[in-house]
Amino acid sequence: MKEILMKYMTRHTSLSQAEQQSILEELIVQRFKKGTYLIKQGDSPTKKCFFVLKGCVRQYHIEDDGKEVTTNFYTEEQPILLFNFEEPEAQTSEHSLICVEECLLVVADLESEQEMYQQYSELETMTRRMMETYLSHAQNDFAKFVRASPEERYKTIIRNRPDLPTRIPQHQLASYLGITPESLSRIKKRIQ
Repeated sequence: MKEILMKYMTRHTSLSQAEQQSILEELIVQRFKKGTYLIKQGDSPTKKCFFVLKGCVRQYHIEDDGKEVTTNFYTEEQPILLFNFEEPEAQTSEHSLICVEECLLVVADLESEQEMYQQYSELETMTRRMMETYLSHAQNDFAKFVRASPEERYKTIIRNRPDLPTRIPQHQLASYLGITPESLSRIKKRIQ
């Protein structure tokens, strides 16, 4: 799976093959079973981040009334940031991250990332560009999502992430869309 990272670095940097290989040797890639929590709501903050090589991770929170609300799904070639730069002892995680499928993730922490950036400045530039692109898309997607009807939201998912509905349970997708599973079923029937 490290070949995915190699392709990514080749596409987004001019690092030599030797530099890319050195970076790959330093990275920690871990396999997580379906159902594994990366962090739970209420846990102490972490200084970890992840990059999805394979699999799907769901982000959700539980509201005061006990209702689970799905807020995101992370799939291949997407970063998951958990860095908390504020006062960690005064904070707790406001959401949970759980592997919806078996996942292969690059696992990093702030300290090791900073060391790698000092050694490979182009890696820092690539990461910054990746995060800028991700945040720009996330902001645009969120603005569209808020304005869209549930049916338009579903169509956007089908258009932009066509494999997602087949990878996750319908009730989680419905929660992400802000509707009931029954409403999602009606939308699917209308579209078909």
